[in-house]
Amino acid sequence: MNALGLLLPELILLVGALLVFLLDVAYDTDRESGASYGLVSGLFLVVAFLAAFFQMSLEPQQAFMMDIDAFAAFIKMTVFAGMALVALAGGRYMNRRTYNQGEFWTFFLIVSLAMSILAGANNLVLIYITIELLSITSYMLAAFFRDELRSAEAGMKYFLYGSVASAVMLYGLSFIYGAVGSLDLREVAGFFVQPDLTEELRVAMIPATLLALAGFAFKASLAPFYQWAPDTYEGSPTPVTTYLSTASKAAAFAVMARFFVVGLSALDVEWVPILAGLSILTMTMGNLAALRQNNVKRLLAYSSVAHAGYILMGLVAVAANAASGMDGLNGVLLYLFAYLFTNVGAFVSLMAVEETTGSVEMEAFQGLIHRAPWLAGMFTLFLLSLAGIPATGGFLGKFFVFGAAVQHQYYWLVAIALVNAGIAAFYYLRIIRTMYFGSQEDAGSRLELPLGMQATLLICTLATLWIGLYPPQVLDWVNTASQQILTAVLF
Repeated sequence: MNALGLLLPELILLVGALLVFLLDVAYDTDRESGASYGLVSGLFLVVAFLAAFFQMSLEPQQAFMMDIDAFAAFIKMTVFAGMALVALAGGRYMNRRTYNQGEFWTFFLIVSLAMSILAGANNLVLIYITIELLSITSYMLAAFFRDELRSAEAGMKYFLYGSVASAVMLYGLSFIYGAVGSLDLREVAGFFVQPDLTEELRVAMIPATLLALAGFAFKASLAPFYQWAPDTYEGSPTPVTTYLSTASKAAAFAVMARFFVVGLSALDVEWVPILAGLSILTMTMGNLAALRQNNVKRLLAYSSVAHAGYILMGLVAVAANAASGMDGLNGVLLYLFAYLFTNVGAFVSLMAVEETTGSVEMEAFQGLIHRAPWLAGMFTLFLLSLAGIPATGGFLGKFFVFGAAVQHQYYWLVAIALVNAGIAAFYYLRIIRTMYFGSQEDAGSRLELPLGMQATLLICTLATLWIGLYPPQVLDWVNTASQQILTAVLF
């Protein structure tokens, strides 16, 4: 396959973004054309998903400072699936609230393109530029409702935190380039496996790693770099919040995995304790903050922070030759894939209530079982999956990352994670209790869900159960993706 063919998913998204932009310039925008832009965007994302799926079977190759391998292809599939579901469920939501639909859907495809490139980037400069592209478009989407104070505040806070994080990350990457003299992650890895590498240089890489980690941790909403997330998630349009908590997080963990597992594999003694500490801090702070929330959107934002801490356990416990089949990295991929459908389903359930009641406070979910029984049932499934209840995708993701940590004898890390999972179950069950045991008299009118939301909820429900009850196909994908990286890494 030629070099341009290897970039087929990215080219599809680029063409889609340009097409929507040109159509918006050529024609006056109205509600009907906005729906058409959403449909076009969704179709391009589906085609890009199929292109990434076919790349799963390719031999690992490099093109334009990117790795074209099963790992990148799986992350792209995860990202495109999430963005397509957001487009399907959130198109009507956005088109009813703004007349700038062409602008929104153009940015929507560009942010998908940025995440796709980030999944395979193996060059420090490309990583930085792509994170900036992802960040800048996300800032604009977060503040897209220009006339709403909360949306403007969300975009401004996201921008201020992101600007500082990007500057700090660039400083760390420049340290690494200054020490190694190369921007390619494989050449960086080769430099640090030299037998004559001095201890002083290894120690000097610790602050460089911390500085670079700041930018990655910001995108993945890891503590203490998560302060932007609750306010941004709450103030942003709900479809934007949905992709920030799922697809954007998948792209962030993809670049973290490639940066640490490939580029800095020889320095794992230095960075593993750092990531372990961040994992504990993230899951604990996220869950404790979520306990105090009455705004369900904000609660799910803190929940997203906590889940980033669980996912990080997989990177802490990466092992190239795991006898149990839990190599840590496959746990990260499995968790991200299961979390995508679970969290998209949860936010779409939230969006459905918001569409009818205009509120995302806990009171808006009072007696939901009487107003929309199917919605209440699906939302319950998503919350149980987030809590890690067996027979759901969320349980399998936790099982693999916890199992990898146990395999490394990080019993203290698993014990803290289990305590945090118990704390999380409390606030998830609080929402369920409100939906099922609220007064029927206070329940309000019945909810009528748009067709796009119904389809998205059904897909997310089936996917959550499929991953939890019959996961062989997904396990095959994640094992193939992780092994293509781990077999070439020396720990």
